[in-house]
Amino acid sequence: MKHSTTPQTRRGRGPARRIGRSLALVLPVVLVLSGTLAVTRVNWSGNPADSPVLTAADTTARKDSPRAAERAPQDVLRDRLLTELQEEDPGVALTHLQQAVNGRPSLARHCTSIARALGRAAVRVYGPTRAQSYARPVCDTSFATGVAAAHG
Repeated sequence: MKHSTTPQTRRGRGPARRIGRSLALVLPVVLVLSGTLAVTRVNWSGNPADSPVLTAADTTARKDSPRAAERAPQDVLRDRLLTELQEEDPGVALTHLQQAVNGRPSLARHCTSIARALGRAAVRVYGPTRAQSYARPVCDTSFATGVAAAHG
């Protein structure tokens, strides 16, 4: 009978192997948990007032500085459209939102949060059924999402 000439090694018995197996089991769990915790800290509502997280911009702006009195264009637009929604109807506000985004493309990234805010306000003013009747595909149906969130 002929025996193999390759040397036999110990498999799975050394401390490095045990540490590697432990890490292979623990590391994915740690990554999933840390990712889950990070996602819970994100403000998914799109409403900056709901966000308890302090950003760098919040810490650098002083109340006595002239820039603190200035408001971001999206905030000015949101307030103007909310006033229009109450004075006229959500359809007019949504039309003006679409026109503002078309005229000033830098507002496009704020379109969904503004439309959601309009949807929530429409439910408060008109009720869920009537508010939903004004829904149209402005900003990927975010108005309808705001209506559903305020109603549900």
